[in-house]
Amino acid sequence: MRSALYVPGNRPELFDKALAGPADVVLLDLEDAVPLAQKAAARAAVSAWLRTIGAAGQRIWVRVNSGSAGLDDVRAVALPAVSMLCLAKTESAEQVREVDTVLREGESKPGAIAVCPLLESAAAVLDARAIATAPRVARLQLGEADLCADLGVDPDADGRELLAVRSQVVLVSAAAGIAPPLGPVSTDFRDLQLLRGSTKALARIGFRGRACIHPAQVPIVNEVFTPTADEIERARVLVARFESAAGGVVLDEVGRMVDLPVVRRARRLLEGRPPAQ
Repeated sequence: MRSALYVPGNRPELFDKALAGPADVVLLDLEDAVPLAQKAAARAAVSAWLRTIGAAGQRIWVRVNSGSAGLDDVRAVALPAVSMLCLAKTESAEQVREVDTVLREGESKPGAIAVCPLLESAAAVLDARAIATAPRVARLQLGEADLCADLGVDPDADGRELLAVRSQVVLVSAAAGIAPPLGPVSTDFRDLQLLRGSTKALARIGFRGRACIHPAQVPIVNEVFTPTADEIERARVLVARFESAAGGVVLDEVGRMVDLPVVRRARRLLEGRPPAQ
């Protein structure tokens, strides 16, 4: 999963268009993108659309609200088309367990829907390890706008002020054995060069996908997180050399000794999975 495109839940005319586009995931948003007065209507619109499309592989996620309204969202969208629920403003593992209880009561296939908690406060980041190991958690995401407000941080364009927090979430995800976290959105959807640079920076510290708020961002995010043909070929040759060595010393194409972690990364790349952190 390289890209997840947010689509406002109160804009049903965009749902089919987004699903037909290049984003790996369509992330229907019932939270920040929807005005308070339209929350109920958006929930109904999303639920109705999900019922028309049946199962859609792993391509549809829904961001639900926090608190009791969020649990009502979960009940409405726990449908076969949905593979992931993004839990806004998650503060504790107990909140995740509450969602798990609701899902067990309503989903048609037990365990089919995973969750992605959004960490949007200092307390949530400090409790990230417990949240990451709660039921159904498949990955984490930082909600950086709310987090910056909570911390009093005013990040520059390169986001270096958030490097420590981002790296911590990558570390927590690896320790919990879940997928690498979903990268934060870039709200300046017109500056695609800035997006490319910041996405590459996220990739360097262990992110393997990013959320988008505009369709124009999706191709760049997909490109950054897609291995090149040369990278795939080098991985293929490396794995072949390792397997033919049968436990002996393995050298790469320039004569450097290769250890097992490097081979594991190559195998994961070939299998289409994120590299281990």
